[in-house]
Amino acid sequence: MAEAPASPGGGGSHESGGERSPQSNVREHDRYLPIANIGRIMKKALPTNAKIAKEAKDTVQECVSEFISFITSEASDKCQKEKRKTINGDDLVWALTTLGFEEYIEPLKAYLIRYRELCPGDCF
Repeated sequence: MAEAPASPGGGGSHESGGERSPQSNVREHDRYLPIANIGRIMKKALPTNAKIAKEAKDTVQECVSEFISFITSEASDKCQKEKRKTINGDDLVWALTTLGFEEYIEPLKAYLIRYRELCPGDCF
């Protein structure tokens, strides 16, 4: 089995909960999406009577969080080179393309178009 690539933040196992990323002073576990949200999303893809083991939720939580960190890190590098401080949706599309995740581009572009239609300017 191939060894997993190092995370962009350089963190360790999420089971420790207390390890800190060398690039920031954030506990590794604090980088993860909430497990309740992960469980809800997973349940939507399964039959109503299906059950999900805690280990499965934990594994998906770690993978999804690492994926988001990986993409965001690439987009952030681009913004730094361009002397910008804000990562936008187009930067994420660029990062996905650069990193070889072309299959995600069209759904993300469609989402961005819809988001910009529903939320012109800044919604937050």
